[in-house]
Amino acid sequence: MGLLSKPIKTLDDLFVHTLQDIYYAEQQITKALPKMIEKASDPQLKQGFQTHLTETKNQVKRLEQVFQMHGVEAKAVKCPAIDGIIEEANEILADAKDPEVIDAAALASAQAVEHYEITRYGTLIAWARQLGRSDCASVLEQTLEEEKATDRKLTEIAESRVNRVAV
Repeated sequence: MGLLSKPIKTLDDLFVHTLQDIYYAEQQITKALPKMIEKASDPQLKQGFQTHLTETKNQVKRLEQVFQMHGVEAKAVKCPAIDGIIEEANEILADAKDPEVIDAAALASAQAVEHYEITRYGTLIAWARQLGRSDCASVLEQTLEEEKATDRKLTEIAESRVNRVAV
């Protein structure tokens, strides 16, 4: 059991804990994206990060809606996974000097974040359905679709330009 969380005894407890985890993750991503926007030199990548920052702010609001629908307080629990992904990204971006390599590194880090989010939202949707909360699942599905779309856009940017010019 984490320092500030209650024991996880039921699927409902696990659902709430995971909501709190992704809530923290989305808040951290909201803080990290402006730094990535600043570091990116590729205009398409910069715009992609900007768009996703706006989406992420809306995703935080959607999570707050799910907390409310489920009748629990919207609060975050520390997510070591997202902290690790962001820390690694910051270290690589600090070490890289070439703008094209920085773009490739930022893009790869952003995809690591997207893949983490995709797994979390997929799991939350399955658990919400199991708990009879199709209302919560449908709200979470909106975010899952955005995360998948962002991942596809990042792949397209990587393959069409960023990775080729970073060679």
